[in-house]
Amino acid sequence: METRFNMFENETALKFAKRFANAGLLIQQSPLPTTTQQLVSLRASQINGCGWCIDAHTKEATAAGETAVRLHLVAAWRESTVFTEAERAALALAEEGTRLADAHDGVSDETWAEVRKHYDDDQIAALVALVALVNAANRLAVIVHQRGGSYEPGMFAAFN
Repeated sequence: METRFNMFENETALKFAKRFANAGLLIQQSPLPTTTQQLVSLRASQINGCGWCIDAHTKEATAAGETAVRLHLVAAWRESTVFTEAERAALALAEEGTRLADAHDGVSDETWAEVRKHYDDDQIAALVALVALVNAANRLAVIVHQRGGSYEPGMFAAFN
C-alpha cells in the first residue's frame, strides 16, 4: 500500500495540520493525565486500523515513560490487570466513542458514570475532545494511506 497523498507537502493540508495540532496542544496541556491521553489515542487508533497513529502514539507514550507491557496490553485492556480504574473508564469511553455505529446509543450510561466517577469536568472535556480529535486524525491518515513506521517523538512540535 502506497501513500496516496502527502498531507505534509500540500499548503492547504499544512495549514489544516497547524490548526489541528493547536487543538491537540490544548488537550495536551489539559489536566487529563498524559498517560491517559496516550492510552486513549492508541486504543482508538487500533480500532480504526491507523498504522500511522499507532506508530505515533506508541512512540510518544514510550518517550513519556510508558512501559512496553501496558502498551502491548492496550488492545486487551479488559483482560489485563495493569490499568487503573480511571484508565479503564477512559479506555471504555474511547472504544464506545470510536465505535459509534456499533451501538445506537453511542457511549453507554454505565461508561459515562465511570468516567464521571474518576475525572473532573476539565478532564472530561479534554477526554471527549481527545476521542473526537484522534478519530479525526485516524480518518485523515487512513484515507490517504499514511503508513506507520517513520514517526519520531515530538515531530509535530513545530506546528504549535
